[in-house]
This record gives sequence, structure tokens and C-alpha cells, in this order.
Amino acid sequence: MTDDLAARLAAVDARIDVAAAAVGRNPAGITRIVVTKFHQAELVAELHALGVRDVGENRQQELTAKSELLRRFDDLRWHFIGQAQTNKARAIRESASAVHSVDRPRIAEALDAVGGETLDVLLQVNLTEDPARGGVAPSGLEGLAEHVLSACPTLRLRGVMAVAPLHEAPASAFERLAGHSSRVRSVAPDADWISAGMTGDFVEAIAAGATHLRIGSAITGPRPERR
Repeated sequence: MTDDLAARLAAVDARIDVAAAAVGRNPAGITRIVVTKFHQAELVAELHALGVRDVGENRQQELTAKSELLRRFDDLRWHFIGQAQTNKARAIRESASAVHSVDRPRIAEALDAVGGETLDVLLQVNLTEDPARGGVAPSGLEGLAEHVLSACPTLRLRGVMAVAPLHEAPASAFERLAGHSSRVRSVAPDADWISAGMTGDFVEAIAAGATHLRIGSAITGPRPERR
């Protein structure tokens, strides 16, 4: 399995290099996060042996369990990329190096209230017209950024995150996200992370300026049945 995993990882990294070169970007400025949703902790250990240091999880329970099992790898950076709930803020913060899904003041406040070392956070932007989807509406983006900066001293605002809508070309969605990133930087000039792009659209995300890619099955292989 490790040989196949290594081949998939190398293939994705090669595609990242080509996509970056095509738009005049240095791939060294792009962080590849491997999303291991529903996979066992042993897969993360194999990825670590292959040089992976940034891993993403969608569910707090998996984040907590895997990070505890793999505590010996103290150089792993765990990225929480799923919808965050206030009652799970403590558990998320105890394991995550970065939270990509802050989309309302209450979750920012809940994460901040836990205290501890500074936590990197990104503001998730809703790129759809559906208010039920995760993410802050674009109209509320600057207000949320200002709230994190002024009311959450243990959080470090790093940038924005989004998922491309299903019924829109990823390139146009990520172009809008790049514009939202500029708006956040007008409030927090050093918040220059753009978390965008998954297995099916990371090439378009790179072209739009993504700094962090969240790639799962292209590297990990088919996702196991939910446990």
C-alpha cells in the first residue's frame, strides 16, 4: 500500500508543480494538506514517513482520535477543515494547528475562550446563494475579520477558505474568493492564506492564488465507508 500511496502523492505533487509553473508561481509557496477523512491513523503514519506534515480532518472526533494516536509525530500540523461547533471548540483547539472554518463570531469566541497557544484561523466564505451552506456571507466578511482581530486575542487571522459550488466553474468561484481575500487583507494585511482547491479542482485554485490545497482521495485513494 505504501508504494501506491507514494506514487499517488508524487503524482499530485507533480501536478501542483506544473500548475504553479503555468501561472508563474513558486510551488514552495503552496501548502498541500492531505485530507484523511474516514481513513485509519495508520495511513497518516505512512504519509508522515513519506514526508507529509500537513493533514486535514473534517470531523472533530477523528481529529481528536488520530492526533492522540499519533502524538509521537510532534511535527504533524493538523488542520480542521469541517464545520466547527461551539460545543466542540475545546476539543478542536486541543488538537488543531489551524482551523479553516470560522464563519461566525460565536465560533471564533468559543475557540478563543479555550485559551492556550495562538491558534491560526481562516474565515470560511459561502460562495453560494444558499444561506444554509457553511461560511460567512461575503457581505459580513470584513465585520467578522474585525471581530476576530479585536475580540479574540488568542486567534491569529490567517486568511480565507471556501469550497467551490457544485454548479459553477471552479475557476470563477476561486476568482471571487481571491477578491474576498483582498478584502480581508484590507482589514488584516498579513492574512494572506487562501485555502481552496480539492482533488477535482486544485489546479484552478492554484491559478487563482490558493496557498493551501485540501486534497484527499487523489492521494489517499478511495475513501472507506464511514465508521
